[in-house]
Amino acid sequence: MRSPMAIGQLAALGSARGRFETWTPARGSEIIADHIALEGPALPILHAMQEAFGYVPQDAVPMIAEALNLSRAEVHGTVTFYHDFRHEPAGKHVVKVCVAEACQAAGANETSAKVAKALNVGFGETRPDGQVTLEPIYCLGLCACSPSAMVDGRLIGRLDDDAIEEIAAEVRQ
Repeated sequence: MRSPMAIGQLAALGSARGRFETWTPARGSEIIADHIALEGPALPILHAMQEAFGYVPQDAVPMIAEALNLSRAEVHGTVTFYHDFRHEPAGKHVVKVCVAEACQAAGANETSAKVAKALNVGFGETRPDGQVTLEPIYCLGLCACSPSAMVDGRLIGRLDDDAIEEIAAEVRQ
């Protein structure tokens, strides 16, 4: 579990999160309206919220529930069931390292520790400066190229020391 962020850390996070919008109920309503006509709109709405804000804001849950005629518990259950949905703002860069069996067999445990050290952040955490979030992921589909990672949606296979250094340099920007 992450510890609560101090106000100063939230301010730093907001400035570093440059690729995400700041949550507003008006923007949340726009996202809901843009997706409500889709068949089975709950997941597309949640994905769009996370894409826009870097996480699914807690304040969006009752809005989504009302729009879809669902209970808040049903929407909350969907958000918490899928591991990819975040409950807090992500850092400017999101690094996901595969920890599934095929990657573990190729040395992912050691690689994961090296990534965490190079980025100066633990798994499931966002660095206090808001620059990077590190997350475990259970299979990226690159089993033949393991160990693997994803940086801001870009896949990286055959993760080695050089690739880890490149990732660290990229997220410093």
